[in-house]
Amino acid sequence: MGSVRWAFPCGAWRPRRREWLLAAQLVQPEEKDRIGQFVFARDAKAALAGRLLMRKLIAEKMCIPWNEVRLQRTSKGKPFLANTIVSINSNYNFNISHQGDYAVLAAEPELQVGIDIMKTNLPGSSSVPNFFHIMKRQFTETEWDVIKSMSNDWMQLDMFYRHWETRFDDHHHVAVALGKQTGFLQKDSGVRSMEPNPPQFTLLTFEDLVASGIPVAPEDSAYWDNFCSKQESPVHQSSHSREKCL
Repeated sequence: MGSVRWAFPCGAWRPRRREWLLAAQLVQPEEKDRIGQFVFARDAKAALAGRLLMRKLIAEKMCIPWNEVRLQRTSKGKPFLANTIVSINSNYNFNISHQGDYAVLAAEPELQVGIDIMKTNLPGSSSVPNFFHIMKRQFTETEWDVIKSMSNDWMQLDMFYRHWETRFDDHHHVAVALGKQTGFLQKDSGVRSMEPNPPQFTLLTFEDLVASGIPVAPEDSAYWDNFCSKQESPVHQSSHSREKCL
């Protein structure tokens, strides 16, 4: 069955009416309603992409028909497969994350898996050396040597966040995806080790995302109007908001 690493560029996704209404038909009504309550289009796109990634995994890797998949949430909000009757391929553990430009999914047969993603940004008005000085106590000298061995500020920040994220889970297989405008990097490791050949992320198109989809609800044309009313992001309301509603 093998490891699964998928990424969808939800930040660059400018859905047309047909795409958005189809995507809404492919998730459970309660999730569709929850996504519709987001104020910002960016958050709605990321959340919807995350649900579609999970349903794609379950349908294609666990062999449960898309329209029969039942996802629920734990008391802490973590999604899980609630089907009482599942296939023999149902031993995948999966997790999703979305932030910045991507929604990502990691799945492993038999192993526990976690995933986190963050966009690598320069630390405000501070320089990278000053930022590292402030954070000096967070890592050992050996870890700082690894971080600072990278050839430029961007790569040093990537390595810093790789160490930062994996520090939160000493015991489970961890997948950390770090995205920035110039590339998409990932790490699969224990807290201080790095595997020589980690699973590579596959970048999906919208067509890939919904390829195995079977609608679970009728089309709701008002859902497009709801999406068009959203601001693009907390930072700016660009022409993207107008473009996607054509």
